[in-house]
Amino acid sequence: MTNILPLRLIWMNLRTLGIGALGAALAYAASVPAALLIGPALTVTAAAIAGLRMRLSQPLMQVCFVVLGMGVGSGFTAEAGSALLRWPLAFAALAVALLIIMSLGRLVLTRLFAFDTLSAALASAPGHLSFALAAAADTGGDLPRIAVVQSVRLLALTLSVPFVALAMGITMAPGVMPPGAAMPLPQLLGLAAAGLALGLGARRLRLPAPLLLGPMVASALGHVSGLTTGTLPGWLLMPAFLAMGTLIGTRFSGMSLSQLRQAGLAGLAITLISVGVSALAAMPVALVLAMPAPHVLTGFAPGGLETMVALGAAMGANPGFIAACHILRLLILSLLIPLSLRRSGAA
Repeated sequence: MTNILPLRLIWMNLRTLGIGALGAALAYAASVPAALLIGPALTVTAAAIAGLRMRLSQPLMQVCFVVLGMGVGSGFTAEAGSALLRWPLAFAALAVALLIIMSLGRLVLTRLFAFDTLSAALASAPGHLSFALAAAADTGGDLPRIAVVQSVRLLALTLSVPFVALAMGITMAPGVMPPGAAMPLPQLLGLAAAGLALGLGARRLRLPAPLLLGPMVASALGHVSGLTTGTLPGWLLMPAFLAMGTLIGTRFSGMSLSQLRQAGLAGLAITLISVGVSALAAMPVALVLAMPAPHVLTGFAPGGLETMVALGAAMGANPGFIAACHILRLLILSLLIPLSLRRSGAA
């Protein structure tokens, strides 16, 4: 009996990854941008809604986050931080956009979709999914509807950002492999060890996505200083991107079709509000920073940190800018969500 649970868990992981790999292959054959992210997200979501239990184990995803962080950090150069002095403008615009998104989203959910004020406050939060769901469980919010709205937002953003980039003239290949020679194995192992150490330290500080941020910082410092050279090999990065796309789809596991139908329109409305406000805030910032608008929009888009960093890497965006925007977004939401709950009458 002791081996049943581990064997079932292994089988569930393999089945979920297999469905994700099928989606990646189909998306790549159709020349879909960022196919290793979008393909798995679509097929795993469809399988989850059809009733299959989709799941990826936490240790597996932690390994993938380490790999993705190292890969993203390898895109840093000595010139990557040249816009640091101009970023405060972007951060101020992002903070204002978040406040508008939450206020407008709450109004729409209560007036048009009959959400109670507490559930609307949590469902309209443009990010911090785990925080929002935990707060819903503690305060008596409508947890299933909040989960659907937030999951629809994450999936819609993952699917839409690459196509918005294409429409705005940013070319994204089906693959997500960065150009350049592969990093020598000794450097790769040393970088992984340093990144893991930084990631564990970031976890103790309760920073978001610590096992992605730590390796990203280690890789960035190594490449900026010249201690490490080259990019991560494809045999590491490709499975990590595939797992990331698969993880997005697993968020829909356990949701019935009726639940999805009831709250799906509300989720799409929140997504449109989030993207619309983010785009309006991103355009002037892109002009001032002299950055491509899709790059800034990816930094402002209220998707998951790991997903948006991965998409930013696929379109060649400055990884430091993308990561900084999303870290700040989570920090601001850590203040805005409790304030919004207090306004809603929650204890």
